[in-house]
Amino acid sequence: MKSSINPLNKFPLFLFIGLLSLIGNAQEVEWLSWDQAVERAQTDENPKKMFIDVYTDWCGWCKKMDKDTFQHPDVAAYMASTFYMVKLDGEGKEPIEFRGQTYNFVPSGRKGYHEFAAALMQGRLSYPTTIFLDEQMNMLSPVPGYQKPEPFLNIARYFGDNIYLEKDWQTYSGQSK
Repeated sequence: MKSSINPLNKFPLFLFIGLLSLIGNAQEVEWLSWDQAVERAQTDENPKKMFIDVYTDWCGWCKKMDKDTFQHPDVAAYMASTFYMVKLDGEGKEPIEFRGQTYNFVPSGRKGYHEFAAALMQGRLSYPTTIFLDEQMNMLSPVPGYQKPEPFLNIARYFGDNIYLEKDWQTYSGQSK
């Protein structure tokens, strides 16, 4: 007697189980507004460092970094455990308060820019730019440009694991001669 079980009938079950395992292992990035991150930094018993992704709606590399880098499981897990993660629109219109100063949107050219984004990027309006701040919200470094997951994680660990306190970037990254 020939078996009437078609192996293709099992395919949807395998697909479903595979998707469940991916969902179970996925680390979702929790993006915060600037105000939410500041509040957490001021109220958490053990505040984290802050990471700011400065982007614009029209920036293709920003979208690629969101999809490929920030959603990478290793990157997402490390970032969630080490940083408050902030999304900051470099052309946002809402005022931002920081250290007694109010930063606003400045109309310029076709779009304009936000003064806070410009201050964080040290006047170099380049998107995407990622910013690392310490637990007291002091600037560690802006990092301009698209970063693939592995190099980005290397940069994030440099700041997140406090390696920057002991080694300069060239030594840490193996670029010193």
